[in-house]
Amino acid sequence: MVVDESNSRAAAEPALARSTGPRQTSLRAAYDYVRAAVIDGTLTPGSRITVRPLAEHLRLSPTPIKAALATLEREGFVVSVPHRGYFVPEVRTKDLLEIYELREAVDGMAARRAAAAPDHVIIADELEKLLERQRTFVADGDLQTYGELDLQFHQLIWEGSGNLRLHAIADNLIAQVRLGNRLSAQVPGRLPVALDEHEAILTAIRRGDIRAAERHIRRHVRESGAALRRYARSRRGPG
Repeated sequence: MVVDESNSRAAAEPALARSTGPRQTSLRAAYDYVRAAVIDGTLTPGSRITVRPLAEHLRLSPTPIKAALATLEREGFVVSVPHRGYFVPEVRTKDLLEIYELREAVDGMAARRAAAAPDHVIIADELEKLLERQRTFVADGDLQTYGELDLQFHQLIWEGSGNLRLHAIADNLIAQVRLGNRLSAQVPGRLPVALDEHEAILTAIRRGDIRAAERHIRRHVRESGAALRRYARSRRGPG
């Protein structure tokens, strides 16, 4: 069982027609480049995205760049400011907590469906491999790599749900999920607990226990949100 982002992305991008002509290829190249840069943090919140330098960098005309940015704006990856251009949106703690609230429902449904899937044992095997790698990088203090593996863990469950629209909804939250996970991971004591929560989730999926799978992943997302709130309070300081 592997994460296939192409299926969910296709469901999430109705504006990107399924044709394969030169214009569509250019639009896809621009879309994928900017989307990936937002998701992996190359373009940080508040960064301005200007059409001409991006077109020159990708060796494309401005037209597909503008079309790609318009699509990304509809999906929430960028925002348009009149007379100033496109920016990567700033994400407030309140926004992230709303994302976690939505994720609790989405991930809960995904875990239920993954546990009920005919290949639920295979899904659990892949999750266990990711968990072992997570433990290694946490022990080494490599939080960045852990964060990527954490995201892959959840993506695998989204994919394992077999529901393309559910996967697409979750996939469009990736940039915010990555930021929230990175912040909550900085709360002292959170990572060992998160690893135990991951183990409980994959164990329930392996057993095909749909109620336990949903219960454990919902608790995991709630606890991650609680850790984010603690992080926000620590940054504000006393008073």
